[in-house]
Amino acid sequence: MTLSEYLNSIQNKRIAVIGLGVSNKPWIELLLRSGCCVTVCDQRSAEAMGEEYAHFVALGAEMKLGEKYLDGLDHDIIFRTPGLLPFDEHLQTAQSSGSVLTSEMELFFSLCPCRVLAVTGSDGKTTTTTIISELLKEAGYRVHLGGNIGKPLLCELPDMHEDDFVVLELSSFQLHSMNCHPHVAVITNLTPNHLDKHKDFQDYIDAKRAIFAQQDKRDILVLNRNDEHSEYYAAFANSRLLYFSDCGNVEDGAIYEEGALYRVHAGNKSKIMDAVDIRIPGHHNILNYLAAFLATQEYVDDDCCRRVAMRFAGVEHRLEQVRLRRGVLYINDSIASSPTRTIAGLRAMKRKPIVIAGGYDKHIPFEPLGDALCQLAAAVILCGDTAEKIQKAICNSPYYAASALEYRIIDDFTEAVHAAAEQAQEGDIVLLSPACAAFDRFKNFAERGKTFKKIVMELPE
Repeated sequence: MTLSEYLNSIQNKRIAVIGLGVSNKPWIELLLRSGCCVTVCDQRSAEAMGEEYAHFVALGAEMKLGEKYLDGLDHDIIFRTPGLLPFDEHLQTAQSSGSVLTSEMELFFSLCPCRVLAVTGSDGKTTTTTIISELLKEAGYRVHLGGNIGKPLLCELPDMHEDDFVVLELSSFQLHSMNCHPHVAVITNLTPNHLDKHKDFQDYIDAKRAIFAQQDKRDILVLNRNDEHSEYYAAFANSRLLYFSDCGNVEDGAIYEEGALYRVHAGNKSKIMDAVDIRIPGHHNILNYLAAFLATQEYVDDDCCRRVAMRFAGVEHRLEQVRLRRGVLYINDSIASSPTRTIAGLRAMKRKPIVIAGGYDKHIPFEPLGDALCQLAAAVILCGDTAEKIQKAICNSPYYAASALEYRIIDDFTEAVHAAAEQAQEGDIVLLSPACAAFDRFKNFAERGKTFKKIVMELPE
C-alpha cells in the first residue's frame, strides 16, 4: 500500500493525533490537507501553542487541549506521541472499545518501500545511526535518515524508492509495543534510562525487543557482546546474530584489539583500520564504529569504512568543539542525557574538564556519575532539577575529597556557563555534559546545546 492509498482508506475514519510535537506536525498537516477528520490532543493550552494553534485550526483540526486532553478518547484511529506509552489508562480504555492505536513511526514501517536499518540502545544511538548513514552515502546509495534523530519521514514516503536506504534511530518510547521489521537492527547497549516513563527497568529492556521481534533468518541483529543484556535478546532472536566487542570474544562480527578494528568471520580476523585514525575521540566511538561497520557490511567495503571514519567530525551536540577562547576549549555534549553518556564523555577528555551537569530527573541512579566526576572532573557546576541529587552522589562517593574537587550549584543556566568561563584558565576544558534530559529548562537537548553555544560564542574575547 502507498501513502496515498492509505490516506484514501481512512477518509471516513475519526482520527486522533496525540501530541503536537516534531514527529507529528507534518503528519497532522498531511491528514488535514487530505480531507481527514482530525482531533489534535495536546497537554498545552492554546496560548502556549501560539501561532501553531491558529495554524492547525485554520486547516480544520479540532483541538482538545489542557489537563483533560486524553479524556473521552474514542476515535477510530489514535496516533500516539512517543512520550505517551501504550499502557496509559486512557489509551487502554480506547483500545478495549475498538480504537486502533498506532504511531507515525509504526505506520511508516508498514508503508516504507526501502531497506531499513534501525538502531536503538541507551548510549551511542545517534552517533551510530549517523555513521551508518554516512557509510551508505559514501558507498553511493541514496539514504533517508530519521526517526528519533529528529526528522520524521512518513510524509517523505512518495520520494522513496526501492533501491534507497532508510536509517532510523529508534527510542524505547517509539518501540514500545510497536510492530516493525528492519532488515538490520542494532542494539548498542542497555543501561537504566527513562525510568520516569517506563513501569520499571524490565519494561524499558523489553521495549527494545520490538526492534528485532519481527525479523527472520534473512535479517541481521547486531549486538554488543560485552553488554549483559545481549544474551537475553539473543534468546528471542530469529535473525542472524553478529556481535561487536572490545574484548575479542567474537566468532562472527567485529572487534577492537591491540589498537585496531577487525572484522571476524568464523573466528578469523581481517583488519579494517587502526583506531588512531578515527577522527572523533573516545573509546565509546570505537564501539559505535564497530556496530556501524557490522550493520553495513553487506553494502559497504573496508575502503569506504576507513574514509568515513577518518573524515566524519561527529554529531552536533555530541562532544562538539564550540570555541577556543583565551586558551580554554568549550565542548558541547548536550546529547549526554544519561549518566553513562556523561561518563563516556569524561573518559574521552585529554585532561580533566570543568563540567556543567544537571537537568530533568529521569529517576536514574547517580552514584556511578558521582564516582566518575570525583575521578575525572577538575570542577563541577550543577544546575537544573537534579543538581542536589548529583551533589549528594558526589559527596557520598568514596573518591570524593573536598580539596580535590570543587562543586557549586547555580540554578540559572546562563550564570552557570559564565561561572565556568570565569573559573577556567588557559589550557582548561569547559564541558557541558548534563547526564540528564533537558525538559526542566528546555524543549529538548538540542535547544539546550544551542543555548550553550550561543552563550559561549557571546563571551567577550
